Amino acid sequence: MKTLSLKLDDDIYNEAEKITSKLKLARNRYINEAVKIYNLFNKRRLLKKQLENESKLTRKDSMDILHEFEKLIDEA
Repeated sequence: MKTLSLKLDDDIYNEAEKITSKLKLARNRYINEAVKIYNLFNKRRLLKKQLENESKLTRKDSMDILHEFEKLIDEA
């Protein structure tokens, strides 16, 4: 486990303190879970962006192949 120093805005800190006391959860555990969820969220966002970019790259090739198939059907 890594140790780090963290600066939070006062309102974020106060809200986290209220929630952790109601949940009876250690602040450290709460922050770890929050970062874990945020990491998952951002991994999905990055994957979505990557898939969109790759889709754009293959779009032209897919349309070219479709036109070739249409030509073959028209010739038959």
